[in-house]
Amino acid sequence: MDRSLPVAAVVAVVLMCCSGICGAERLGARECEDLGFTGLALCSDCNALSEFVKDQELVDDCRKCCTEDSDDSISKLTFSGAIIEVCMRKLVFYPEVVGFLEEDKDDFPYVEARYSYGSPPKLIMLDDKGEHKETIRIDNWKREHIRQFLKEKVKPVKSDS
Repeated sequence: MDRSLPVAAVVAVVLMCCSGICGAERLGARECEDLGFTGLALCSDCNALSEFVKDQELVDDCRKCCTEDSDDSISKLTFSGAIIEVCMRKLVFYPEVVGFLEEDKDDFPYVEARYSYGSPPKLIMLDDKGEHKETIRIDNWKREHIRQFLKEKVKPVKSDS
């Protein structure tokens, strides 16, 4: 019996899986944006997300939208400020975001609240010039996860005055 055909088939399947064809496919920028992952550029951010949000499907989607980062850059991506944007009419559906805005936001002077009609809750991350850099949807985040994320990812620029 010739064993080369089954061995070749196994090798082909392993190579397809290693190249990303099986299971861990990458999504396009538009698909990632539709999922709310325009702001999680590094795969280490998906690891951080998995600590905050215990939703494996969400983390898997994140991994489909991230780019690999080296050990040197893990969790070093930071921002100078943030805007929490949400629709006032939709706030009733997001008690964790309401709790953060009412009770915790004052602890973060570099975070602004912006109310925009129809907007789902999201963090708009800003660079040191106040320019929009990333957007991260926070629909299902707990209040403490918002706090922790902002503590780790937002490092305001110190002014010299």
